[in-house]
Amino acid sequence: MKKVYAVDLFCGAGGFSLAALNSGVAILAAVELDDDASATYKKNIIDKRSLETRLFNEDIFEINIDDFIGKLNFEGELDLLIGGPPCQGFSSHRINDQGVDDPRNELLIRYFDFVNKLKPKAFIVENVPGLLWERHKSYLDRFKEISEESGYEILGPVKLNAKDYGVPQNRSRVFILGIKKGEQFDRTQWPPKATHFKPKKGTPEWRNASEVFEKPTVEELDKIKLVLGEHISKSLIFGEGLRPLTEDASAIHMTHTQALTERFISTPINGSRCDIDFRLPCHVGDYLGHKDVYGRIRLAQPGPTMTTGCFNPSKGRFLHAWKHHGITIRHAARLQTFPEDFIFTGGITNQGKQVGNAVPVKMGEVIINTVMDMIKVKSVD
Repeated sequence: MKKVYAVDLFCGAGGFSLAALNSGVAILAAVELDDDASATYKKNIIDKRSLETRLFNEDIFEINIDDFIGKLNFEGELDLLIGGPPCQGFSSHRINDQGVDDPRNELLIRYFDFVNKLKPKAFIVENVPGLLWERHKSYLDRFKEISEESGYEILGPVKLNAKDYGVPQNRSRVFILGIKKGEQFDRTQWPPKATHFKPKKGTPEWRNASEVFEKPTVEELDKIKLVLGEHISKSLIFGEGLRPLTEDASAIHMTHTQALTERFISTPINGSRCDIDFRLPCHVGDYLGHKDVYGRIRLAQPGPTMTTGCFNPSKGRFLHAWKHHGITIRHAARLQTFPEDFIFTGGITNQGKQVGNAVPVKMGEVIINTVMDMIKVKSVD
């Protein structure tokens, strides 16, 4: 029996791990500093799906890697090292040259301490598009240099969009693939080929955000039809087989003030702050920025990028498509293609952070299966 083995660093709530498990990969170990994310990982990945996975709820800088390897009870060659180091240092919210030489970027370098000890056939690193900005070129060059010194050939970085891989979300992320020198692999398979496309006859289409919402009432559907029109409304697919939100511990949303709720009531289907008379002081006059804040999720398009503030309408287009409050953690998790039985722990802020930082599960599956095909490893049950 041949098994494919992986280790997940900076695993968060477990989106990438779940993608790996769904692809037939055995997760030997996972590392995560955040207590709430670790609790979520244990509950959903280990207790429900992978009892043999060893979770290290520790600071990755404090881990003795030799001791770490000794605790894995594993002999043989590691196939994959996966993980998305925290990306705040490259975030688009950091302006000018903020983020250059950010100490958090050292987490990527720490990644190579594990690469050099575990010597996987391949490693996959995920980050935000800001990694590709010119101001970070010297850092990325250093990353490639260390990869070369460690005995790995780098493919990428490439920017991929989750909507092209069956995720109902417009979410761009950067992926870097490293393959150990000497491994035979088919480089023509990277980057992964898209599985979903702009609406066109005969091809799987991008999935719309409507899929993450429960079926609207007749009255709510009439309001949707008034704005979107009969033709578009008929093409919408609302969630099938979804767990009722009343029975879901992750179906929590922000509690808004009465004044804010009144503004939401005035916001039409598909609308945003620009469609109502009220203006915040920072938005008066000719200010044209932040048009999506306090905006409703558009039903007939892939959803917006789920950030760590995905539950807060003041952070983006995170207002429920027709109800008068922000989307719930469950809606955000569905946009990230987490399954219905995946329950997050902690308060709403920590849950939002876990969802927003995750690799979308369906996207992760395509990436991991592509890499396994490239290096010619497949699990055999």
